[in-house]
Amino acid sequence: MKLLLLAGEESGVMYAERIAKEVRGKNPTVEIRGYGDYGFKTGDLAVMGLGQVLKRIFYFLRVKRTMERAINEWKPDVVCTVDYPGMNLKLAAYAKRRGIRTVHVVCPQVWAWKKGRIPKIEASLDKLCCFFPFEPKLFKPDFAEFVGHPLVDAFASEAKVKGEGERRRGKVLALLPGSRMGEIEKHMPVLLEIVEKLQAEMLDLKVVIPAANERAYAKIESMLDCGAARIPRPTITRGGAREALWEADAAIVASGTATLEAALAGCPTVLVYKVGWLFAFLARRFIKGIRHIGLANIIAEKSGGMCPMPELLQEDFTAENILRYVRPWLEDPVANAAARQSLAETMKLLKSDGGAIARIVDCLDV
Repeated sequence: MKLLLLAGEESGVMYAERIAKEVRGKNPTVEIRGYGDYGFKTGDLAVMGLGQVLKRIFYFLRVKRTMERAINEWKPDVVCTVDYPGMNLKLAAYAKRRGIRTVHVVCPQVWAWKKGRIPKIEASLDKLCCFFPFEPKLFKPDFAEFVGHPLVDAFASEAKVKGEGERRRGKVLALLPGSRMGEIEKHMPVLLEIVEKLQAEMLDLKVVIPAANERAYAKIESMLDCGAARIPRPTITRGGAREALWEADAAIVASGTATLEAALAGCPTVLVYKVGWLFAFLARRFIKGIRHIGLANIIAEKSGGMCPMPELLQEDFTAENILRYVRPWLEDPVANAAARQSLAETMKLLKSDGGAIARIVDCLDV
């Protein structure tokens, strides 16, 4: 049995690694390959915005040609694509046209924009594994399945070994500026301004910045060096986002999977994001199906609940706006507890019967 398992970004790679482990536990004879086996690195595949994609269009054409050739020559029995829909759904469609079973993990955000993609997605895949309970009803019967969210299982296991006292150690602020270089460049100046203001008010404040990868670590470190004279140096770690979110009293997190991790850790969080003016203009023009971008807020919105995570985007992403939320969470235990309770109520909606990864592997039929 041969499984081509394709994940192009940090969060997708994390899920793919767990899928591969579950597959090997179920059937040790399965041979698994991915982008890395053909010389492509996650950091090179993950880019932000249309402009960055266009700059590297020939690289992505090479990725596509290489993986199509791999499908033809290696002839996998199953192609499992994880998120990264721009590339992965094209490769899944290519494989399905050649009679190969195709399963995609993480529903493309058709509930936010371009619902017209739904027939094309259905034609490209045999099965779609959804992390959110409202997604399967958008597709034809028996095509999409709510498997639960893998992070729910992971955080539930961690919660068993972490007491409430361990999660809060004085005043701790976690900053997660994103994993891409463009995100870090846009977000860090405002985050450093916030740190400067808070450290002037709270001498016992500890600031932790878990870098998503080595490139992010180097970039954040260089930006901290530029501001080192103004503020006590925050602690940068290589990875460790979950640990930071468990321990933090509050967090400021760039939009993405990390905001869901923050919600599952029960960490009061302000979601922030800033992109170039053209991308922002296009997003506001075409994204019509939702009023929020944070996953916790979207889940609450679709379920008729109150959104538990403040969102400050573009021109609203300022130090003063963020501090209106973060200060009370750091200083007032009642406000902090209320924010945690709101997050916990929303996260209950992501749980399903059985482990999410096990249910994905069942869909692969390996």
